[in-house]
Amino acid sequence: MTTLSVNINKVATLRNARGENVPDVVKFAIDCEKFGAQGITVHPRPDERHITRRDVYDLRKVVTTEFNIEGYPSDDFLRLVIEVAPEQVTLVPDAPDALTSSAGWNVKANSEFLEKILLRLRQAGIRTSVFVDADPEQVKEAARIGADRVELYTKPYADLFPENPQEAVAPFVTASAEALRCGIGLNAGHDLNLANLNFFYKSLPLLDEVSIGHAIISDALYLGIETTIREYRHCLS
Repeated sequence: MTTLSVNINKVATLRNARGENVPDVVKFAIDCEKFGAQGITVHPRPDERHITRRDVYDLRKVVTTEFNIEGYPSDDFLRLVIEVAPEQVTLVPDAPDALTSSAGWNVKANSEFLEKILLRLRQAGIRTSVFVDADPEQVKEAARIGADRVELYTKPYADLFPENPQEAVAPFVTASAEALRCGIGLNAGHDLNLANLNFFYKSLPLLDEVSIGHAIISDALYLGIETTIREYRHCLS
């Protein structure tokens, strides 16, 4: 079974535009779970342009499914997640001023750095996931240094999907096979949507989780969040 984690960063972006508490990020997360989301994902950045540190603490009190916190493993980020103790931490290589994630880790080039962080999180009892491109060598290295899972960066799949779905998904099938061989879990995310998610899901039967934010919040403007979550869950069935 592939679970759906809803990234609520964009809800916080909308709230922050007015400097008040509308929409209410915490209530939105509670409602997402009520409507069928199987996890909540946030990516607190140093400038707090969407999710704030306060949000992270407030969400930890109410999230009853899986709480997944993404971020670059700076000292501040690690202190935050170890204190909050989410079910999963996803390590991304983004610079502090990055607009959004644009590539996975070069795990081989950063193995010594990442291995220490993975050990620290494991000792804190937190499941780890490393954000990587669909490259079996990067998957293998992530497994070697102690990651519990990898999250495949799926923008290349989403970009090519309208033109050639089979070609688009092929590297991800290969990477997923390597994850299985290495005995680690498999997540995916970035630009997955109602048009391309079901094909991706059917092509990677060992997929543990997808994390989707921008597309879900955009679709919810037209469909409402309850219907949107139901439609995304349908894509994963």
